[in-house]
Amino acid sequence: MHLFVNDLTVIDFSYLDTKRGIVGESWIVDVALIGGLNEQNMVLDFGIVKSQIKKIIDNEFDHKLHIPEDAGALVANEHKGDNQDITFKMDSGDLIYVSAPPSMYCFSQTQQITIEDLLPVIKQTVMLHMPENVNDVRISLRAEQINSPYYHYSHGLKKHDGNCQRIVHGHRSKVTVLTDEQPDGRWQMYWQDRWRDIYIGSEDDLSPQTLVAVCQQHKLEQDAYVGFAYTSSQGDFALVIPKQICDVVDRDTTVECLAEYMLEQMLAVEPETKFEVHAYEGVSKGAIAIA
Repeated sequence: MHLFVNDLTVIDFSYLDTKRGIVGESWIVDVALIGGLNEQNMVLDFGIVKSQIKKIIDNEFDHKLHIPEDAGALVANEHKGDNQDITFKMDSGDLIYVSAPPSMYCFSQTQQITIEDLLPVIKQTVMLHMPENVNDVRISLRAEQINSPYYHYSHGLKKHDGNCQRIVHGHRSKVTVLTDEQPDGRWQMYWQDRWRDIYIGSEDDLSPQTLVAVCQQHKLEQDAYVGFAYTSSQGDFALVIPKQICDVVDRDTTVECLAEYMLEQMLAVEPETKFEVHAYEGVSKGAIAIA
């Protein structure tokens, strides 16, 4: 007997890529359980699937930075106090430095982070918690079907009480810009191009001290990098990345603030235009800002 739950959850996360740098991603999770019926004549109660299995996947894979250990790009992986410090080298020679509590990372023994590589890891993790009557678990990961402009972005929200405070986690998000209530492809493409594979950081989180220390340690050109650091309830976080994969904004990077920022940027160019921005944060959620 097969028991399935589609759209069980969405894994919003970021991963390191030797070509693209930091990539924000959102993958929808479908689950099917295969086994015999239990004493309740069920494979497993839907309530357990929707709560326990979702919780397992969210705790182990969601809102994390996924790192491919076999890419040959992991220059350093060191434990320092309560933190784990990662240095990752891109094909361009640029470095990405991250310091965070170990709970923010998810390491995969792969050369890249792909759906095909992550599927068996999720399956193995879920199966550890299944009752005896469940013989197999089939996991499906899929990106949202988007037929309009979208971007991959990463960020961190230091004021958040939950896992959004982790300095590098991200989303694959579509964007809708309306001009006089009609889709404006010109501005939609602008934001798709501007925020393709981008880290969006807040000015308040800029850390010159972190930038100087990391650049001196790795002999990096300081003017080519930007550094962030903050402390939140989960611990201390720091990030140093090339400027070319970063956009610094003058506010927090919640989706509400980003929608407002986008609106203000467009109004600065076209002050008389009636804009409406639908900024998404992953799948089926987001914020709307209206001029």
